[in-house]
Amino acid sequence: MSAKVAVIYYSSTGAVHQLAKAVAEGAEKAGAEVRLRRVPELAPDSAIDSNPAWREHVDATTDVEIATLEDLEWADAYALGSPTRFGNISAQLKQFIDGTGGLWQQGVMADKPATGFTSAHNAHGGNEATLLALYNTFHHWGSVIVAPGFTNPIVYAAGGNPYGTSHPASAGAPSAETVEAARYQGERLANITTRLQSA
Repeated sequence: MSAKVAVIYYSSTGAVHQLAKAVAEGAEKAGAEVRLRRVPELAPDSAIDSNPAWREHVDATTDVEIATLEDLEWADAYALGSPTRFGNISAQLKQFIDGTGGLWQQGVMADKPATGFTSAHNAHGGNEATLLALYNTFHHWGSVIVAPGFTNPIVYAAGGNPYGTSHPASAGAPSAETVEAARYQGERLANITTRLQSA
């Protein structure tokens, strides 16, 4: 039986979107069935239009399905991604998470592997803090956190973040090493999920 992985993310200008696609590719490489979903945009058009890259990304990703709570019920494992907002996750992803109370009470997310990925403007702009903040949710859900750790040389090549793949957006698009690290993270999540299912 193949693992079912939900990759759910928010991205404003595209970096986290690129990481999400790579995580999904890695999970698929490991044989998982994957749902790639974005959470709804909350910012007003006036804010989006003030940043051409933001507007371009919003318009370019209308084909990506919107995440629903059913995606969490469907999945055996979760990969959540968010840009850094003052060392925390974005309001968009937080609103989605805040709507999971009923599923949490039912234990839907309990015992399911989960991992996170992120992007900040610069290398020390809150990447690790954002992932740790996201992992607080996984602790409350009772999920099994599957961080990449230093389990593959690509983690070092991508900047050495053992908590999850992260990207300094001021450097431009994610590097080939960062994309490969995200793929590895998705593959690791799917593989561990499969091992837990067969245990």
